[in-house]
Amino acid sequence: MPRLPTDVIISDILTRVPAKTAARSKSVCKEWRALLSTRDFEKAHCSRTLTPSNQRTLLIRDLSCHIQPMEFETADYGLQTIVPLPFQAEIKDVMILSHLDGLLCVCLQHTDKLVLWNPTTGAHTLLATPAGHGLYTDLTDTVGLYNGAGNDYRVLHLSRRSDLVSAHVYSRQLGSWRKIAFGSNPEYQKPRFYWSPGTVCGGTLYFTVCECYVVGKNLVVGFDTNTEQVTGISFPPVPSSGIFQGILVDVRQSLHMVLWTGHQDMSLTLWALQGETWVKHFSTPTVPPIPLSLWLTITHYLTDGTFVVMSNSRKLYEIRVGNNPLECYYASSWFRGYIGAVFQQTLVSPNA
Repeated sequence: MPRLPTDVIISDILTRVPAKTAARSKSVCKEWRALLSTRDFEKAHCSRTLTPSNQRTLLIRDLSCHIQPMEFETADYGLQTIVPLPFQAEIKDVMILSHLDGLLCVCLQHTDKLVLWNPTTGAHTLLATPAGHGLYTDLTDTVGLYNGAGNDYRVLHLSRRSDLVSAHVYSRQLGSWRKIAFGSNPEYQKPRFYWSPGTVCGGTLYFTVCECYVVGKNLVVGFDTNTEQVTGISFPPVPSSGIFQGILVDVRQSLHMVLWTGHQDMSLTLWALQGETWVKHFSTPTVPPIPLSLWLTITHYLTDGTFVVMSNSRKLYEIRVGNNPLECYYASSWFRGYIGAVFQQTLVSPNA
């Protein structure tokens, strides 16, 4: 039986295997190590592994950091795997801020330093510099990950000081920061507004900006990752009383918002952005109140017409919403609950 050419093995077979299997294949020979370490292979493998079945949850709790696969058929988590931290920090000091294509941007709270980390490969890079870039202040700062030109993964870091926004972009390719202009409405730069972590969709990085989760002004801010221009988009309708929370998610290159509303009885609405208008997909019946302690670890997903709300590896509610073509999985946090993330297992490197 003739041997398969190396390029066929690399491009047609190894781009389809799990990330850890592909990583182990680097030890076969020097040629394979070189080919499997290229940006072209990284990009091809990533594009083929960004599927719902390859999604994992990383949770930090009970003084441990562990990863669990999602079991979509049973609406449950699979067996957990403990993950050692590759950087100097205690578990309680790790705050997960953003995630994209297998990379996590985290803050080490004892030093305020930002780190870009791939929990599948263990590779990481420290983003803080002696000049003071890459230092994160909770409550006033936010970040967003996106993939720029030339497969260059970047971090947008927004810092609010004295009612002014300072914006810097970190480039994986260059391994350095640069300052940019960020022309948002000055009113929303004030400390009383909470900025969510960024959600990238269709070449734009989106943030929810809320004055208060009960009453007050709210907005969605879009950062065009190509032109670096900033735009504002109105929120979907929210009630004049009670609590609300809007979570942004990319569903097949279309921006959606999961909007929780209510206080004693909560309901959920899924909105899709079409142009500059929000269009409602569906609303759920009301569900019993969810305690604040559980809100800190809420994750939820939608598949085959069922919306499942989960917390701390267990299912809270399962809501039938009819036959809906969406198939996605997304995570949220209530206020500042940075104890977990949803990510895909990839070979994307945080290093230049």
